[in-house]
Amino acid sequence: MSRKSYIFSMFGTSPIRPMQQHMAEVQACANELIPFFEAALAGDWEKAAEVQARIAKQEGAADDLKRELRLNLPSGLMMAMSRRDLLETLTMQDRIANKAKDIAGLMLGRKMTFPGEVAPLMFDFVKRCIDASAQAQTAINELDELLETGFRGREVELVESMITRLDEIEGDTDKMQVAVRSKLFALEKELPPVEVMFIYRVIEWIGDLADLAQRVGSRLEIMLAR
Repeated sequence: MSRKSYIFSMFGTSPIRPMQQHMAEVQACANELIPFFEAALAGDWEKAAEVQARIAKQEGAADDLKRELRLNLPSGLMMAMSRRDLLETLTMQDRIANKAKDIAGLMLGRKMTFPGEVAPLMFDFVKRCIDASAQAQTAINELDELLETGFRGREVELVESMITRLDEIEGDTDKMQVAVRSKLFALEKELPPVEVMFIYRVIEWIGDLADLAQRVGSRLEIMLAR
């Protein structure tokens, strides 16, 4: 059986179900950052390594599905959405998984620790960014319903409200990122400069999770507008 036959034998001829399955793989990858941070903040690097391996495996599964979708997505979709919109949404979804893998890989590789005043803020920040990607998944899971209703009616209003909620969550993460950076800035002089540099990088990458989730929502908004 060809790869095209395989993927669409799983989900039918529509690419919507594979898109949703890809987002499920992405979210599973992001969710693993919670136990990863729990282990890292506790200094349990053996446990952190186990979780990082799961993240890498999950990201690989999402990457395989992304590749199959790109190769096999029909060029002439008879749907109320364009092939380009689907591919761009897929790209945003995939970057969430990539970023989760990057965060865990960097922290594990350097066995990064955070000052006591920063650690709880970081953990809350991570969880809220994962809330953003979870909300993006909730919206993506409405794609099949949107298709059935022809992108009209109450289903559109429902998805618009989901996207609004996603924007609100992303706004929360922006405020939390400012608070984490401010706390770290106050402690900079007490910490090794190289470690401070990498902590700022991790903070930025965590924030990227929410930004990318919001971009998934933005692609859905474009589909609704069209």
